This record gives sequence, structure tokens and C-alpha cells, in this order.
Amino acid sequence: MRIRPARPDDAPALAALFAANRHDALTERQRAEQGFVQGSFDEAALRAMAGAGNVLVAEEAGALAGLVCLAAPGDVPDPPPPVAALLAAQDRLEWQGRPLSARRWLLYGPVVVGAGYRGKGVARGLYEAALRSAAPRAEAVVAFVERANEASRKVHVDGFGMAVLGGYEVHGRAYEVVAAAARPSA
Repeated sequence: MRIRPARPDDAPALAALFAANRHDALTERQRAEQGFVQGSFDEAALRAMAGAGNVLVAEEAGALAGLVCLAAPGDVPDPPPPVAALLAAQDRLEWQGRPLSARRWLLYGPVVVGAGYRGKGVARGLYEAALRSAAPRAEAVVAFVERANEASRKVHVDGFGMAVLGGYEVHGRAYEVVAAAARPSA
């Protein structure tokens, strides 16, 4: 598996992977078993994010296996409600004894792994690459996970050891905020 920064010409494949794993594209059983991503990232948005260096991709034999996004909180134009709520909660959410608002952090996610690549270390590879990529710009990566997305919580909190900082609700949906320290390359 090779992990690299996404290129703008990856946008169609990124959009297809994202669309196949959106909450609304999956059955209730699929969401429970594999997790899901939220929001709407079309080709234009993903092309811009790749061009800004905010997406990492995992490739296996030239095929797109997965993706992860990283962005500075101030670089999210017109943030969707869950992101806006996270930004609004920065003063009360603490990372290592200080409010997030007093820290340098990057928004981590969404993370998407293609169906044929699950259980093969792609998510962990993307996570580790994201932590290394974040290190020059941030102390931590911070994500929100919908409480109904137990598969994502198991991966990020139970599997990767991300710390739960607190939570919030948006339009009747509950979210947990999780974080991990950025790690410089060895």
C-alpha cells in the first residue's frame, strides 16, 4: 500500500469512493457493520481540497483504496452544522489540559476505505500518515464521530486510541469529539 497526497486529477475517484460510503447511500445494516461518512463532497470540492494539500490517499496496485482529509479549522469554507458546532465548542473542549481554542489543531476526516480494502490496514495507514502530515502544522488532529457510527468509534477510539474530549448535538444527532497527538516523522 502506498499513501500519498491526493492530486486534483484524483477528484473523480475520490468523489465516487465518498459517494459509495455516505450515510444516505447505505442500508441500516451496512452503516452498522462498516460505518459511514457524512456530508457532501463533490468532485469540485475534492479537487480544491486535493489542490490545497488537504487529502491523503491510499493506493493498492494503482487503485484507490482509501482517503483521509485534513484541514485547518479556519480553512473550512461554509462549515456544515457538525463542523460549525465543533468550532463553537473549542473553548469548552480540552486537549491535554488546555482548550482546543488555545491549541494548533487540524480537522481530521472524513476517512473512507473502499469495501474491498477493509480489514487490511488501510485505515491505520491513513491515520498514521495523517498524524505525520499534521505534525508541522498542528499539535493534534481532531475529529467528530456521530454516536450512531459505532464502527467509526471502534476504529478511532478503541483501535487507534484517540481520546474522547466531549460531545455535542446538532439537529438531534449526537457527536463525540476525539483527538490524537500529531507525530513528527522519525
